[in-house]
Amino acid sequence: MLYLNRKMKKYSLIVLWILFAGSVFAQSDNLKLWYNKPAEKWTDALPIGNGRLGAMIYGGVNSDHIQFNEETLWSGGPRIYQRAGAASYLPQIRKLLFEGKQAEAEKLAEKHFMGMKDHEATYPAAFTAWLDKVMADKSLALEDDSRWETMKIPTVNGWEVAGLTGVDGAVWFRNSFELPAAWKGKNLVINLGKIRDKDITYINGVKVGSMDSMNLGRKYTIAASILKEGKNEVAVQVINPYDKGGLVGPKADQKPYVVYPEGEDPKNAIVLNSEWKYKIEDASPPAAPVYEADYQPFGDLYLNFKEQGAATAYRRELDIKNAISTTSYTANGVHFTREYFASAPDKAIVIHIKADKPGQINLDALLQTFQKENHITKIDDHTLGMTLKVNNGVLHAAAYLYAKTVKGIVSISGKGIHIAAADEVTLYLTAGTSFRNYKNASGNISQSLIKPTLSLKSKTYAQVKAAHIADYQRYFNKFSVDFGAGSSLPTDERIKQYSAATDPGLLALYMQYARYLMISCSRPDSPLPANLQGIWNDQLTPPWGSKFTTNINLQMNYWPVDELNLADCGQPLYKMIGELSVAGKATAKIHYNAPGWVLHHNTDIWLGTAPINASNHGIWQSGGAWLCHNLYEHYLFTRDIAFLKNAYPEMKGAAEFFVSTLVKDPKTGYLISTPSNSPEHGGLVAGPAMDRQIIRDLFKNCIAASKTLRIDAEFRKILEEKYKQIAPNMIGKYGQLQEWMEDKDDTADTHRHVSHLWGVYPGTDITWDDSPAMMHAAEQSFKFRGDDATGWSLAWKINLMARFKHADHAMALVNKLLSVAENSNPNGKERSGVYHNLFDAHPPFQIDGNFGGAAGIAEMLVQSQQGYIELFPALPSALPNGEIKGTCARSGFVLNMKWQNGKLQRLEVISKAGSDCELKYAGQAVKFKTVKGKTYKFNGELKAIGT
Repeated sequence: MLYLNRKMKKYSLIVLWILFAGSVFAQSDNLKLWYNKPAEKWTDALPIGNGRLGAMIYGGVNSDHIQFNEETLWSGGPRIYQRAGAASYLPQIRKLLFEGKQAEAEKLAEKHFMGMKDHEATYPAAFTAWLDKVMADKSLALEDDSRWETMKIPTVNGWEVAGLTGVDGAVWFRNSFELPAAWKGKNLVINLGKIRDKDITYINGVKVGSMDSMNLGRKYTIAASILKEGKNEVAVQVINPYDKGGLVGPKADQKPYVVYPEGEDPKNAIVLNSEWKYKIEDASPPAAPVYEADYQPFGDLYLNFKEQGAATAYRRELDIKNAISTTSYTANGVHFTREYFASAPDKAIVIHIKADKPGQINLDALLQTFQKENHITKIDDHTLGMTLKVNNGVLHAAAYLYAKTVKGIVSISGKGIHIAAADEVTLYLTAGTSFRNYKNASGNISQSLIKPTLSLKSKTYAQVKAAHIADYQRYFNKFSVDFGAGSSLPTDERIKQYSAATDPGLLALYMQYARYLMISCSRPDSPLPANLQGIWNDQLTPPWGSKFTTNINLQMNYWPVDELNLADCGQPLYKMIGELSVAGKATAKIHYNAPGWVLHHNTDIWLGTAPINASNHGIWQSGGAWLCHNLYEHYLFTRDIAFLKNAYPEMKGAAEFFVSTLVKDPKTGYLISTPSNSPEHGGLVAGPAMDRQIIRDLFKNCIAASKTLRIDAEFRKILEEKYKQIAPNMIGKYGQLQEWMEDKDDTADTHRHVSHLWGVYPGTDITWDDSPAMMHAAEQSFKFRGDDATGWSLAWKINLMARFKHADHAMALVNKLLSVAENSNPNGKERSGVYHNLFDAHPPFQIDGNFGGAAGIAEMLVQSQQGYIELFPALPSALPNGEIKGTCARSGFVLNMKWQNGKLQRLEVISKAGSDCELKYAGQAVKFKTVKGKTYKFNGELKAIGT
């Protein structure tokens, strides 16, 4: 009986714990994105991911599109990124900068200090030969274009976005206009706006102009002698050897593509037809020299349904509580439902299709890819295979599509799986590449596909789905947030009508969506951290290569992981930092003749660490040091000594580099970094404020870590001495925080980067407790720089405003971040904000804004960077009521708290590490010791009410 009572007591405790957990982490119904129509474009589609495989779901009725990626499919390959002999030019570059000769320093650095490009040596001769070939044939200027394809012009974001995916090369565009009788005998002007990259423009087969620049608008004079009565042919040969090409168009306030008499008012111009004919002349130019590799789209799965008819009751949604996307509709009296998810346990993208009447599912499932070298073949009676070699790279890859049905007939032919008269269909898509690590691209692809596919054959869909939900929710269910009821409108309409007052639920959804994206693209076993677009990309030449930009964007991706209770999701980043600390040693030695390691403003899958792009912004030394800040922040949140022990050598290596390379500023005698820049602003300089703040942060954290670990006393002394000699933050003539050593800030400058405010956030170089005068100076700099910004910059500014404790200003920036990105004018440029699927718009899409924005909202509610936990440091008036559970604070604490009418109602503090705790709220403070694993409860006045 005693045993029974104990057993019942244990069971009761379990039930109570489950009920409590359910109440703590119960999510409102406001955890869905939903729409009443299929996606029209990629940024309408809904993302799914398992940390390695990602897909975008369009949800079409008669034809569905699933665009998919695999995290390790990149161009390029292992190679040397450093430029031999670069260090020998370092003294001269520094001397020129100290003499104020910035242009000369940039020119010398551009020639001798930048990293090596791939194909750099062989490209000039190969490109010249190719260019001569494609420019030799001018017949396309007058060829019969009746069979040519058409494209709507301008292609503001490049022709890949407009439909010419896979084309780097030579493309001809054709149009025409009727010559008015009144213009006869007059010279005309044709305005084509900007073109990427080189154009040769013809009128009636006669060349009228040519430029080779993506930044210059094309205005060419057409001699009257060229023109003829009636129809006149316009032909533009566009040479685009790499990156996104196309006819970008004129400025937004100008008419697109016009012809008018020379010297007369352009307002009276003829506007050319927006539908241009085009023909691809040659889509295979030699591989262009590039500093780093690009993340690549893997392929596309199309589901073409037969005999369905018109659809009613259509709904497309993404349930972020269960990480499942659903498309449902009724056609011909049959209700169809499709569920899509990316399973981490089963390493596959899963699509389940069912109908409420038997034998109604008839479809063709087709695989495609933009990678030119590919082969699609039958693997077995239920499995289709696709192999490919990445364009301009060494990686090989393969995908399997396996079909499992309830009744029905399955057959395979050509590039597809054909299914007829099935009750239910489950498709399992697996994919893998030959990537093993940044030095090795010879992995066994087939093994990574065969094993998951064989495993799936023995499982039911219900088993796979249940395992997926359980695995996902062990991350997602650690946190909940409620700001109030949400709108019942479709998500795209909610975005258009959003305000925090009328739809606070959208704000909570936005935070949770960021957590969903993080879990979906950065799992503990993910081979790589989240790149500029997470793991989602549909372009062969994605924006900025969809790389890892390390002058803020990669670091920003991981701002919310510790604060929003997703600590495990940071592991791919920490793994990469460890590898970068090895790869960066060669750059430190070859470019600076220094020990330790260094990383500049970008890296890729092959871990290039040398400076790239251009000397005026690519030579920036602090990428690795900033990543070390992410390492130490993770330790501060978790108090994980084992993690700190593993991270310390990486932090020490970054510090060793600066111990060796800091030099005395000849004017002030302070230690500074040089050459460098204030990203991506102001050109090549010596000693920008951001560098100094980051280096101080690195030294401070290394000193603290060495004390905690009780090691490296001698090195600690060196850091302590150097720390005191680093140039301090300075206040300029306008009361601003100086961005550079010189007091040269421009009060009219609205640049998107606010790099000199790094010490406010994410750093702690400038705080209200220790340096209030500098905080005020930073506020003044922020005021000059202004609120308008790109998506990720808005996210950074939200965090800064939270640190400044300007609650309603921070909220105004949140509202900007949640504004509509799409322009109602189809030819107009997008704005910063969010797309229909809540992806952040730089524009174009960058995922860092999603992650940084969520971190900023959390920062408004809780801050712990100054050694204590401050509750509601920047609670805006627009969020008077709410509840948040599972948010984390430094020193190993998890908080659950509720507020009403702008005031704290109750608080729970869960101690994960047994650290001492100090709470501050509304002028009150309380300190107490904690025991690991215990919960401490407080009322709205911070009075303890139990444990």
